[in-house]
Amino acid sequence: MREWLASWRFLLSRRWVLFFLVVVLLAYAAWWLGEWQFHRLHDRRAENAIIEANAHQDPQPVASVLAPDQPVAETDEYTVVTATGVYDPASTIVVRYRTDEHGTPGVDAVVPLVTADGTALLVDRGWFETTDPGIDPASLPAPPTGTVTITGWVRVDGTGDSTQVTDHSTRSISSVAIGDALDEKVYGGFVEMLTEDPPAADPLGPPEEPDLGEGPHFFYGLQWWFFGLLAVGGMGYLAWDERKHGPRGERRRTTKADDETAADAEL
Repeated sequence: MREWLASWRFLLSRRWVLFFLVVVLLAYAAWWLGEWQFHRLHDRRAENAIIEANAHQDPQPVASVLAPDQPVAETDEYTVVTATGVYDPASTIVVRYRTDEHGTPGVDAVVPLVTADGTALLVDRGWFETTDPGIDPASLPAPPTGTVTITGWVRVDGTGDSTQVTDHSTRSISSVAIGDALDEKVYGGFVEMLTEDPPAADPLGPPEEPDLGEGPHFFYGLQWWFFGLLAVGGMGYLAWDERKHGPRGERRRTTKADDETAADAEL
């Protein structure tokens, strides 16, 4: 037993203690990153459950879900709402660089729907195929005139520099930025249109179904945990190898002459 313990005494050397601490840190980091990915997976599943429930319920009046100058609640994402008003085509905003499910380039047309109390609801009426991201809003298919009733999915505002509005054009829809640019009172968030009554003479492309995928979080989590086990297992192998053969830097290299001598000795 003493001899066996003595054969592992090299593990108490400064080199191996430092190596052990490094492996412990790597293993802990891999475990933490794996946990973080699984927490993201849990959050994504919770979000998907909310979206799936909201997207298939009966339409609610827009005023019961959205409010002027107020952000959309996370639990209201993809809620189906209905609103009645008159479109303001002169205030159309072009959303640049939008593609359909096949990757075809185009733009989205966002048109304010002015409701009875004067508050405008930003309605993403759909996608229009074009290779010109700077297309004039007047060149887009016109919305219906007169009183219109729409239904659609509630969406949260975009954020960041992409929401800046220039010449009735933007990269990402934000009720705050568009409301300021148009100098209009608008509901927070916007609506991706599903139906329009009366329908437009030249309808735009419908919105894509919500993405209910779980992303790569599960496999990323497993990969991080595997890396942690690999670090621990690698240290174990190196320790066993050094116990059996000695430190790598001190091992005598075998030459061709040594091999011949050993072969002669066997004979």
